[in-house]
Amino acid sequence: HYYITNNLRGMVFYFSTVVDGREYVVYMGRDKMENEDLLRWGWPEDVWFHVDKLSSAHVYLRLNKGEGVDAIPKELVDQCCQLVKANSIQGCKMAAVDVVYTPYPNLKKTGDMVAGQVGFHKNKRVVKVNVEKNNEVWKKLEKTREERDVDLKLEREGRDREDQEELKKRKKVQREMEKVQIEKDRKEREMKSYKLMDANPDLCTSNQFDNESDAERELVDDFM
Repeated sequence: HYYITNNLRGMVFYFSTVVDGREYVVYMGRDKMENEDLLRWGWPEDVWFHVDKLSSAHVYLRLNKGEGVDAIPKELVDQCCQLVKANSIQGCKMAAVDVVYTPYPNLKKTGDMVAGQVGFHKNKRVVKVNVEKNNEVWKKLEKTREERDVDLKLEREGRDREDQEELKKRKKVQREMEKVQIEKDRKEREMKSYKLMDANPDLCTSNQFDNESDAERELVDDFM
């Protein structure tokens, strides 16, 4: 169950960072209703961050394809945690808070939840970290803030289409490889057959005599 807004477009805050030579996008909604849209149209490679047991922004980290939540660099985790702490009315005033994060597909929304509230499919996939205030980290990320009016549904559908096209290409390559392997196997069987005949010439001679004997018997039968 999701709280459906009247407009699929929404104002989303985007941040950019580079960690270990890789570029990453971090984003969050402006209010709880836009958080609902982010929850509905997130990407499978997203990671969700929130201050534990306190009201805060919903911050999403978009991983690059092939990256897993267990391998997120500590520096990147800290940046997201500092950002979500700074965007908590209560948490930003505290010296330290607990922050939880989990892969986007692990988020669960049920009909009895209010706007902005989420649960988890598997609690064991939720990571909790204690975060001490570090204004220098979040202010550096804050400098990259860019507010965009985006169609979240359209962006997700575009992402899924690209994924499907990549899957089609991989399947096509796989089929071509299988065809090549089948032809290779066929040629190898032929070569083995030729080698067997070369190594056993009597097989060919015996067959030849058998054929000749059959022909001779046919002539005798016709004569009789």
